Amino acid sequence: MDTPIADFVERYARSGAVRLHMPGHKGKPILGCEPWDITEIHGADALYEAEGIIAQSERNTSALFGSGRTVYSTEGSSQCIKAMLYLALTCRPAGTAPVILAARNVHRSFVHAAALLDFEPVWLWPEDSRSLCGCPISAQALERALEALPAPPAAVYLTSPDYLGGTADISALSAVCRRHGTILAVDNAHGAYLRFLHPSRHPLDLGADLCCDSAHKTLPALTGGAYLHVGKNAPAAFRENAKTAMAPFGSTSPSYLTLASLDRCVRYLSEGYPARLAGLAESLEALRSRLRGRGWQVEESDPLRLTIAAPAGMTGGDLAARLRRGGIECEYADPSFLVLMVTPENTGAELSRLEEVLGTNNRPRRDLPALPLAKGERVVSVRRALFAPHESVPVEEALGRICAAPTVSCPPAIPIAVSGERIGPAAVELLRYYGAERVDVLTEPGESRHSRAL
Repeated sequence: MDTPIADFVERYARSGAVRLHMPGHKGKPILGCEPWDITEIHGADALYEAEGIIAQSERNTSALFGSGRTVYSTEGSSQCIKAMLYLALTCRPAGTAPVILAARNVHRSFVHAAALLDFEPVWLWPEDSRSLCGCPISAQALERALEALPAPPAAVYLTSPDYLGGTADISALSAVCRRHGTILAVDNAHGAYLRFLHPSRHPLDLGADLCCDSAHKTLPALTGGAYLHVGKNAPAAFRENAKTAMAPFGSTSPSYLTLASLDRCVRYLSEGYPARLAGLAESLEALRSRLRGRGWQVEESDPLRLTIAAPAGMTGGDLAARLRRGGIECEYADPSFLVLMVTPENTGAELSRLEEVLGTNNRPRRDLPALPLAKGERVVSVRRALFAPHESVPVEEALGRICAAPTVSCPPAIPIAVSGERIGPAAVELLRYYGAERVDVLTEPGESRHSRAL
């Protein structure tokens, strides 16, 4: 498969042209990548008005993923999430309401989109919760939620896989959406590789209408490289307005290093990647089995993730520290879980080293607590809360206050309290459990931090 962006950038880097244009390094190496770091010069195309090499590369990627249209992001899935919601709301079918019905374990970029696009989410909550990261929703639960709404929402929005590797039944959930006259949008940031399993487990192939993939999370692309996919059976307006939807949320100076890496990634994926992926998935399943035999509680997850529940007397952070002492860095750790992300770029020797450093667990299993659901009362809109005057207070002083900016670390970047909600006892409990120390809350009328101190 051809690589038009990478080829153009490479030719320009070798041309010896005098660069009387941005960027300021003029192609002179400081890090070493500068010769490839260009801007929208003649022939380089423009990301949001793509008609040349970028458009050609995006068509290659669309063909590879089997989408109705795929466009590039150099600002990760965060940009794509905002664009998906823009499309869902501005191109919504007649008879639908300007509402997004969303599983609660959204990335914080969803909350930022709600503020920027001025919509109010209606939340889907799990029946029980062992982690802030997960929000399993059954087809029956979605059916009940849709029937309870006065009109179909503009979209149903899910995160799958979630940060622990839990995956939704996209086929069943998309069928429910179709019956109710709405579309399904999926944050598939952690699952770009799912397209290349046999059979495919990618959301587009299971019925999603809109989907975002962070290529950089599981594929060999530079950080920030992502895809916005529009399904073949999605409304035509989604395909026609995809670039329009991306532009308000992205820089007018996209990284050509990232674009070139997305371009080269297409060739990589088309040249034997499915076989390498299948081999790794098999090796990881064997590793999971061996780790369980050594006493570790390995959770069910998507194929490229190892999620381990911390045993009694330990936390996921303790396990992360053990790995770090052995020269291994994990993806994520919290009080209950350790998450490791693996790709075909990891070697067999690296996985053997992981197994050696983890060793054998002789501690008993820990009963993971059932976490409370922080169903905060909506007091003001997301938009008003995010842009209103606010202050930072200790978690202990946040009870009863109205959340301003969502308080959450990244990873996992999943808000406990959402902007505009009153922070209740359950939210305070969760904030403490996940180690938050301070919360942004709205400044109360007539008050400020200074006036209360007086």
